[in-house]
Amino acid sequence: MSTDPQRFEILLVPEHVEGSDAAHLAASAIRSAVVVATGQYGSSGYPRFSGDGLEADIDPVTRTVEALLVDGSELDYGLSARVVDPAER
Repeated sequence: MSTDPQRFEILLVPEHVEGSDAAHLAASAIRSAVVVATGQYGSSGYPRFSGDGLEADIDPVTRTVEALLVDGSELDYGLSARVVDPAER
């Protein structure tokens, strides 16, 4: 049985935003989405999460977004994807 998280919140923030505090990142986000595990693995080899127009391969240990589609397209230049636990906000 896996103990990996089944839900994350992805915050899309401008690249210049620093830090990892969930509240600070949320205040700076131009878009956010709660994504849930699909039970599949992406081409990156990490679990696939999906929701609210976002599809992401996320390393559940480091919370690193390894691959991301926003409304079916790659992330726009100048934006960064940050992962937080929805309960942290």
